[in-house]
Amino acid sequence: MSRRSRRRKATGETRWLGKAAVGLLVLALLGLGVAYAALRSYLHSEAFRKFLSAEASGMAGVKGEFKPFTWDGLTVSTDSFEATGDGLVAAMRADGLHTEVGFGGLRRGVWEIRGSNIRRLDISLDATRPNAAEAPIEFKISKPKSSNSSAWLPRKAELQEFDVQSVAVKAILKQGLAVAGGMSVHAERVGGKDRYQGDIEGGQIRLPFAFLPELRLDRLHLRYQDDQVFLTQATVSAWETGRIEGTGEWDMNSSQLSLQGDARGMKCENLVNANWAKRLTGEAVSDFTLDNHSGQLMAGGTLTIHDGVLTALPILDSLAAYADTRRFRVMALNEVRTKWRWKAGEISLTELVLSSEGLARLEGSLSIRGETLDGVFRLGLAPGTLSNIPGAETDVFLPGERGLLWTTLRITGTLDDPKEDLTDRLIAAAGMRMFDVIPETGEKVIKFTRSVIGEPSKAVDQGMKIIDEGTKAVRGAGDILNGILGNEPEEPGKEER
Repeated sequence: MSRRSRRRKATGETRWLGKAAVGLLVLALLGLGVAYAALRSYLHSEAFRKFLSAEASGMAGVKGEFKPFTWDGLTVSTDSFEATGDGLVAAMRADGLHTEVGFGGLRRGVWEIRGSNIRRLDISLDATRPNAAEAPIEFKISKPKSSNSSAWLPRKAELQEFDVQSVAVKAILKQGLAVAGGMSVHAERVGGKDRYQGDIEGGQIRLPFAFLPELRLDRLHLRYQDDQVFLTQATVSAWETGRIEGTGEWDMNSSQLSLQGDARGMKCENLVNANWAKRLTGEAVSDFTLDNHSGQLMAGGTLTIHDGVLTALPILDSLAAYADTRRFRVMALNEVRTKWRWKAGEISLTELVLSSEGLARLEGSLSIRGETLDGVFRLGLAPGTLSNIPGAETDVFLPGERGLLWTTLRITGTLDDPKEDLTDRLIAAAGMRMFDVIPETGEKVIKFTRSVIGEPSKAVDQGMKIIDEGTKAVRGAGDILNGILGNEPEEPGKEER
């Protein structure tokens, strides 16, 4: 074959290959076009809306449905998603939904749900239901489609990221109603399979615990993987200047929860009742832990008060008068600390110390269950404080450490009507010391007057007067304990009617 013939043959083969390649490309493009049209047709169908409704329902453990879809290419909008459930999530409503469906996960058999945006999300939770822990929230649910669905269509939906402009939550807990609102949420898929991270910012939280104020949420950063939620950073504001920071985790399978952190910038008036808010100043700080590992929610930590000052207490004026010193009128506290624990509605204070250097010191523990009090303490006072009460500093108080006179103290009763055993012991000691015997003569006399009991009526009158004055002084001293528990102490010298 001549060179010219071979050249003509090669040219023909090249032209044929080119035409074949173009044909194959056209066929491929036609195939892609047909596939895209088929996919788009399915996306716009009622079947896809029901499929996404089932996926969203499974994600939250509820039964719900999207309103009709409005499509613009691969982006879709709907007015709302409404659902109810028998587990932890009792009801849910999402308004103003907008998202985009991507084909990037077709090879993995998933629909990619991208750039989802929700204008408002309302959630009602009920943790008191018996099956509340049986419907954990997940970020992706995988389940087969119905048998009449095309085999080549993805059977899973994978949420890539989403934003919620406003979230409101109402939760019925065993302790009462918890409410949160005004929060915004952003979450996105990161790293490997079923791993997400997100941020919750803004809003207010009200918990069903009387000792906690409304909390202002600054920011929560969370991470999810393997059915566990990790709180890696939390910053919350409380009262005017209080700031709470913490971390924690939640196992969705076992429902075990644990949190830890600290609270700073709290003023004493934020933590005590109205009677004490104007009398106790200082800054309180506390670390804390919160968990349900024992089967019920419990919290604990250590509380310390810095720069504490007691002032404007009527009983301090009484002590100042009894001790003939002004140091009790404004009492600077050099040490205030306690370990605290909350469980099943009971608050326990242990290793409690309240001290004014060289003046008074209270040590012990106190349990508050509902309104009931039960406390055991040691009370130390500077020598001379109760010298005007007969027997107080010899029969009731005894010398001890720190140069103070010490006695035991029991607190019972209720927050509104506390009882203490010190007053009766002081009165009994004062009564025993009203009479004495002159060693030289053996004559029985009224103490303080040295008068011989030769005129019974006058002696009794004078003795009763002394006992009455001593009892008033003791009652005044006993008011210290009522004041500590937040009750209004009687004004010094006020007569009983």
